[in-house]
Formats: sequence, C-alpha cells, structure tokens
Amino acid sequence: MEQNKKKPQRIVIKIGTNLLTNNLIGLKGEFIQKIASEVAELRKGGHEVIIVTSGAIGAGSLELGIKKNREVEVRQALAAVGQGSVMGAYHDAFSRHNIHVAQLLITYEDFSDRVRYLNLRNCLLKLLDWGVIPIINENDPVSTKEIGSSFGDNDRLSALVACKIDADILVILTDIDGLYDNNPKTHKDATLIRNVSVISKDIERAAGKSGSELAIGGMSAKVQAAKIVMEAGILMVIANGMKKEIIRNVLSGQEGTSFSPEKKISNKDRWIRFAAPKGRIAINRCAEDVLKQGKSSLLAVGIDRIEGKFEKNDVVEIDDIAKGIVDYSSEDLEKLKGQKGKVAVKKENLVVL
Repeated sequence: MEQNKKKPQRIVIKIGTNLLTNNLIGLKGEFIQKIASEVAELRKGGHEVIIVTSGAIGAGSLELGIKKNREVEVRQALAAVGQGSVMGAYHDAFSRHNIHVAQLLITYEDFSDRVRYLNLRNCLLKLLDWGVIPIINENDPVSTKEIGSSFGDNDRLSALVACKIDADILVILTDIDGLYDNNPKTHKDATLIRNVSVISKDIERAAGKSGSELAIGGMSAKVQAAKIVMEAGILMVIANGMKKEIIRNVLSGQEGTSFSPEKKISNKDRWIRFAAPKGRIAINRCAEDVLKQGKSSLLAVGIDRIEGKFEKNDVVEIDDIAKGIVDYSSEDLEKLKGQKGKVAVKKENLVVL
C-alpha cells in the first residue's frame, strides 16, 4: 500500500534486537547512525517519528560478558546495565543531526490505568511538538510480568504506542524482508507476502515461531502486533532494516509486507480494547445476543457470575465477546446481578471484540 509521501505523517518505528546487537561486537553503532540519518530526512519532510527500541538485555549481556538465561532477575539486571548503552548510542547518533532524543521506559500497566494512559499520551505528544524523538523501551527492571511475555521483544509495545498517539503507520524493522509463506532462512523457495488484509489461520501459520539467541519476539509476535494496529485503523509494515533508505522505501510502498488497516476507532475505545482487564463478568445467552449487536448497554439482569475483584471505572472482560468500563465495583455487582433496571456497563463504555 503506497503512502502519501507529500503529507506529513506520524510514524512509529520499532527496531528489534537482531538489528541492534551483534553476538561479538555488541551494539551496532553504524546501524543506529543509519537509522538516525533516515529519521533526520523524514523530519525534513515534516514527519513525526517515535522509535520503539529493543536491545537492552542483549547489550547488557554482551557488556558484562554474562550469558543471559530465562531467569527474570537476571534479565532485569542485564536490561538495567544495557539500557544506558542503548540510549547513549541513540543520543550520539541523533546529535550529529542536531536532534534531541528522550527516553521513555514503559510497563504494561501504563496502558491499563486510564490516568497513566492519558499522562503518557500527553507526554509523547508534547515531545513531538518540541521536535524531540521519543525513544521507548519496556521498563524491564520494574516490570511485574515475565520479560518478553508482556510485549514480545517490544512488538506489542510498538503497536500499543502507535494506537496511543494516533500514528499513521507502524514500521517494524527486522532482519528479513517481511512475512514469507515459509521460513526464508531454511527454505530457498519461500515467497514474500506483500499485502495482508486479514489475519487468517494461514497467515498465523506462515508467521510460525522464529527468533534468535538474543531476541524473544519472532514473526508470530509481529503478526499479533499487526492485529492490534489493524483493528485501530493503522497501517503496519514489516521490512528489512538492513536495506538502504528502508524507511523511505516503506513509505512509498516499495518494501516489506503491508498489513492493511480496518476502520478507525476512537482513542477511548482503543484504550478499553487493549487495557488489561481487572476482572471478568459472565453473562447469560440473552445478554450475549444483545451485546453482539453493539448497540446496547450491559444490564445487571444479564449477569450470571462475577470473577475477580475490581472497582468502579475499572476495565473488565465480558465473557469473550466484549470489554468495558464498569459502573460498579465487583462487590456491588454481586448484589445487583440479576436485577432489572440497573446498568452495569454503559454502551458508550463498551467495546465488542
């Protein structure tokens, strides 16, 4: 899908561990300088750019000479060491173009709490207004989830960031040309898939499971990221970051695999859709049929069971068909369930999945 190169766009660029680190050398300074040069050219065209980076754990592992493993505390400590090196490399590369960078370390909880969500969004928009390049990474040392399980080498993180700041396009840079119908590293006859409009079982099968010794996310995680941004009406492209002028060529539709977006949804609906639920509401068949139409509130009379503890205005799952902001705490809903005339989740606070 060709992009309008004349219209300034808001672009999120995700850079994976494979591109940033080398098993022997460590951080690839020349590659980071290449990215900085390409981003500087985009800035001259009026484009706004946000970078979501990986590489902190890999950089820390190589810097200390400590082989990383799956132990959470080891990976958190390595990330704490490596993050400084990663940001230092970005700072040095962009300073050559007189461009300032800002570090933002994020956890999944920042997307689940409405106040934190809005604060982070406002911060990002202010940085863009100042002409600063936000450099975003997961805050591994304080993450309450197992590293890699929450964001998958930051593919999911980049998708959530793109949704948060109303990006026009998410560009995920990796070490292959895009999504293939088979693994191109082991099958020479593998064919590049240029355009995807629906994430079908065949597409998920083609993504398979890949990765490297230093990275967690594979093509499967990237396809899951595509699901998020497509639902939000944002274009996503997977492309080979090692190629010359790759970002410009992606924007002109010449490179990578494009995942075509669906219709746009509001910022509020995006937050509800992607926030971590605090609890779950099981509903009866009648309520399920009504909610699937997408035009009604959830009434207390349709509730069968309350799972978990949550407060008023928390986001909850409603079976497997919807998510919404509840008007009552779990304790109050236990008393109200089955009663007529009580609204548990207003239709304007409800998103059918």
